[in-house]
Amino acid sequence: MIKSFLAAGAACFALCSSAAFGAEKPDLAIYGRLPQFEGVTISPDGSKLALILTDGEERLLAIRTLNGQTLAGVKAAKTKLRGVLWAGEDHVVMLSTQTANVFGLSGPAREYMMAVDFNLVTRKQSLLLRSQPESMNVILDRPMVRTVDGQPVVFVEGIHFFDNTGVNTLFRINLKDGATRMLDGGVRMDTDGWLVDAAGEPVAQSLYDGKKGRWSLRMKIGSSWKTVDEADSPMGSYGLSGFGRDGKSVLVWRTDDENNSILREYRGVGAHEDLPGDLDLSGLLHDPDSLGLLGGYTLKGDDLAYTFFDPVSQRAWDSVTKAFKGDRVSLASWSKNRRRVVVHVDSAVDGPAYALIDLDTKRASWLGEIYRGLSAEAVSPVRPVKYKAADGLEITGYLTLPKGRDPKNLPLIVLPHGGPEGRDSPGFDWWSQALASRGYAVLQPNFRGSEGFGWDFVKAGFGEWGRKMQTDLSDGVRDLAKQGIVDPKRVCVVGASYGGYAALAGATLDRGVYRCAVSVAGPSDLKKMLLSVRDAHNGSMSAAQRYWLRFMGADGIKDPDLAAISPARLADKVEIPILLIHGKDDTVVRYDQSQIMADALKKAGKPVAFVTLDGEDHWLSRGATRLKMLSETVAFVEKHNPPE
Repeated sequence: MIKSFLAAGAACFALCSSAAFGAEKPDLAIYGRLPQFEGVTISPDGSKLALILTDGEERLLAIRTLNGQTLAGVKAAKTKLRGVLWAGEDHVVMLSTQTANVFGLSGPAREYMMAVDFNLVTRKQSLLLRSQPESMNVILDRPMVRTVDGQPVVFVEGIHFFDNTGVNTLFRINLKDGATRMLDGGVRMDTDGWLVDAAGEPVAQSLYDGKKGRWSLRMKIGSSWKTVDEADSPMGSYGLSGFGRDGKSVLVWRTDDENNSILREYRGVGAHEDLPGDLDLSGLLHDPDSLGLLGGYTLKGDDLAYTFFDPVSQRAWDSVTKAFKGDRVSLASWSKNRRRVVVHVDSAVDGPAYALIDLDTKRASWLGEIYRGLSAEAVSPVRPVKYKAADGLEITGYLTLPKGRDPKNLPLIVLPHGGPEGRDSPGFDWWSQALASRGYAVLQPNFRGSEGFGWDFVKAGFGEWGRKMQTDLSDGVRDLAKQGIVDPKRVCVVGASYGGYAALAGATLDRGVYRCAVSVAGPSDLKKMLLSVRDAHNGSMSAAQRYWLRFMGADGIKDPDLAAISPARLADKVEIPILLIHGKDDTVVRYDQSQIMADALKKAGKPVAFVTLDGEDHWLSRGATRLKMLSETVAFVEKHNPPE
């Protein structure tokens, strides 16, 4: 693809390719540093773009016209800028997070989100929810922007304290004058979500009792709030999924009595309708003006499919995808009238980029490639794979092959995903591409328990944490070896989060398959991990604990079976070198999980290396530490499993 970049102007970031290839292999920084584009959002009238840019480490918000003229820029410095949204044409709300211990709150450090309004006219920044009595200046979910009397108004879920207890509370903020008002929906200690209609009126409230594992939905009917549905949901709240087809009904993804996923549309007490199950949507699309449901999208096999209820809208989207034949196209942002569309284009040849489509002029233009310095020579081919697990269950996944090498007798890296109820999908993956660039084949298996393959496939993972979920990985190794694609004597396992656990389990529970293992933020002592989750929820059983216990097959934190699948309790069985990498600010899998594993391995006299990523979280959000993780991983596998 030919990619033309928007002019950088006063943004102070050069978007041209600057990384040089080595004599034989691409620079690891091409993959490991932060992508130069982290997001593109178009303004409501379609005349401006808000771009999150990086120089590989620090982030910048740039506001530009469609022809590339820079209107404003805001340096995010060390802030983890997570996203932006337009509030009218003159305001951009910036969303960022940071890890912190808050004075007066018990428990470990948490990741908090904050919202800042940037006024394009005055160039001033204003922290939302600042100076609110008995409230924190953090937000709990993505703000809802509405236009009321011609002015942009932002509704945010914040934390207000009643009797020393923090409660999810809805606030209304007029961006014109900054006036902030706490809305009275009735103090409900278990509130976990709100929905505000296009006119700026709160109309729905989701509640979840974590101790009982019970969810309920309240809607405003006339002038009063009424409970319209409730259900047991031990794995967590159903929450709210936006408005229905008329822009007034309320949508909730929930399960029926047989645990089938359904999308239910509520109109009031006793008035609801389940959308047809054959829609098979994993994500929803709402009109940016009316807020009504337009359709949705899902991954069907290896193809990303968008479905619109309206044939005119479907034809418009189909015309967008036709402009990038052979590439995977997904919606990033669109104008209020949906005539100007920003898309994410993933090319199997050139890698990912952003593009702008004008449906009125029928013109498409490139905004820029996402990874600086990435050329076709640095993108390895990816192909879908299928194989049978030992018990006959079909497992799918993706195999990245090193470019320019004959796919025979290759060294292999198994790269399991996190979750565990996540999944790998087709398209550019910076980590697997980096490993393939060093000469490795990379297998990303969607082991049992992964989402996106039906409820029965998810259920097949219950009780199989460290068991069949683990052997699903090594069954893939054996299948590739049987085909002659990989050398079974040259295999390592690398992963993050649950994938990090799988790497440690490959060294302790499913031995004899791997030559080395790299765990990034992986759990090692399951009982202590569950206890840390309990401590974060003030000593009560949380949905997260129940979610993990379901896959672990344990009755509770004290279940002795947890020790049997905890790598730290099995350190004496390790026969291969292990590298542990962990961010010091990880609030999902705490840093001490790698400390525990390192200590157990040292005590058992086993080979281990431990790399600490200072200031890093669970998601590898910082450029320098992300690149350090990748560099340390590559050096380790090259040492213990040479690619040549």
